[in-house]
Amino acid sequence: MAQGKLVFFGELLIRLTAPGNELLMQSPSLALHVGGAEANVAIGLAHLGHDCAIVSTVPSNALGRGAVAGVRGAGVDCTAVTNGPGRMGLYFLSVGAGLRSSEIVYDRAGSSFAATGAADYDWDDLLAGARLLHLSGITPALGPRSADAALAAARTAKRLGVPVSFDGNYRAMLWEAWDSDPRAILSELIGLTDILFGNHRDLSLVLGQEFSGDGEDRRREAAEAGFAAFPRLQLIASTARHTVTADHHRIAARVDLRGGGHQTDQIDVTGIVDRIGAGDAFAAGVLHAQLAGGDARAMAESGLALTALKHSLPGDASRFGQADIDAFHGGGLDVRR
Repeated sequence: MAQGKLVFFGELLIRLTAPGNELLMQSPSLALHVGGAEANVAIGLAHLGHDCAIVSTVPSNALGRGAVAGVRGAGVDCTAVTNGPGRMGLYFLSVGAGLRSSEIVYDRAGSSFAATGAADYDWDDLLAGARLLHLSGITPALGPRSADAALAAARTAKRLGVPVSFDGNYRAMLWEAWDSDPRAILSELIGLTDILFGNHRDLSLVLGQEFSGDGEDRRREAAEAGFAAFPRLQLIASTARHTVTADHHRIAARVDLRGGGHQTDQIDVTGIVDRIGAGDAFAAGVLHAQLAGGDARAMAESGLALTALKHSLPGDASRFGQADIDAFHGGGLDVRR
C-alpha cells in the first residue's frame, strides 16, 4: 500500500439509540455509539488497512474523552483531536421498522467543534505528507467559523498538492440556522475537490440547473455538467436508493469519471439492522478501491459492498475488511469458519 496518511476533518458525535425498534423515551435506556460523517469514513478505511488520522475538537470532559477513545480504538490516529470550550455534539435515534421510518433528533448546537475556526488548525503541519484530505458538507453547514475552517483545509491541500475528497452531505436545517450562502461555499469547496460524493441533486444545487434525463442518463448528464464546471474534479460517486420498507431497500452504486463511468445492478438489502452511516461506508469502499488504482467498476462495486454490509451492523461506521468485501461479491452467506 502506498505511503501517506489519509486525513479526515469533521465533528465527532455521540449517538444515543432507543433499544431495538422502540421510540425515543419509550423505555429509560439508550445505547451509545460514537460517530460523525468524517470519522465514519476514517474508521471504515482503517479497518481496510489504511493509515487514517482525524482532525477535530471535543470538550475536555468524559464525553469528549469517550468519543476520542472510541475512534482511536477503531484504529484511527486521534493525535490531532484537541480540546476546546463548548459541549459534545449529540444525536438521538429511533430505528424504524416496517412502514415506520427511522427518526433522528439532533442536539449539537454550541459544540466545541462548531466554535473552532480556520485559525485553530495548522493545516500546513496537519497535511504534511498526507495522501488525501476528506471533508464533508456537514462541517461548513455548522456555521461561519466551521465553513472558514473547511475552506482553509481545502485551500491548503490544493497548495500542497494533496488530493481532496468531499462528500456533499447537504443538511438544509443546519444551513438555514445561520445567515449562510450554501451554494457559494459548496461551489468553492467542490472547486477544490478531486473526488466528489454526491448525486444529481447535489450538483443541481451548486450549479443552479436541473437535469432532464432519468436514471443513469440523468446521473451522467449531471456528472458531465459537474466536470465542465469544476476542472479539478476527476471522480463523482453516488448511490441510488429505493426504500421499500424501513428494513428493505434497493440500492445501486455509480462512479463517473471524465472518460466514462459504471453503474452496478440494483441489489435488494433486506433485514436492515442499521442504515445510519451507509453513505459513509460507501465513501470508504470507493476510496479503498481508488487508492488501490481500481477503475470505475471496481470502485462502484467496492462501495456497494461496504454500503450493503453496513446495513447489517449496529452503529455508525463500517468495520469490515477486504475478506468481507470478497465474501460479499462471492455470494457466501453461510457461516464462515
